Amino acid sequence: MSTTRKPEAGATRGLQVLQPSGWPQPKGYSNGIMAEGRLVVTGGVVGWDVTGRFADGFVAQVRLALENIAAILAEGGARPEHLVRLTWYVVDMDEYVSNLKALGKVYRDVIGAHYPSMALVQVVRLVETSARVEIEATAVVPR
Repeated sequence: MSTTRKPEAGATRGLQVLQPSGWPQPKGYSNGIMAEGRLVVTGGVVGWDVTGRFADGFVAQVRLALENIAAILAEGGARPEHLVRLTWYVVDMDEYVSNLKALGKVYRDVIGAHYPSMALVQVVRLVETSARVEIEATAVVPR
């Protein structure tokens, strides 16, 4: 049996977190989100600035990638709280895991306390050889 719960404080109307009954509560992500509205999708976004220069280090690249996602969302009339899914591609899972506390802070600084459905995948490499992380985002702007 599936249950739903209301989004966390600060989340946007029109998004509903899906949490199956009896499942452990996820930390830092949602198992699923149901939304109705206008879809905004990004490509794979990396942690570089407007000149194409990469930030130094994994956490700094994540911050820039999330800021870049927020900028793309804004172009489509969306905000971070409209995110329903993030897919993270990392070149080193250990680098991700060893930086969880710092990543959590960076995430909350840029996205806030909104935790969409997420997936994390380790890849052999990314197209941009200096990239440590690439993130795809999907948002739904409520009607």
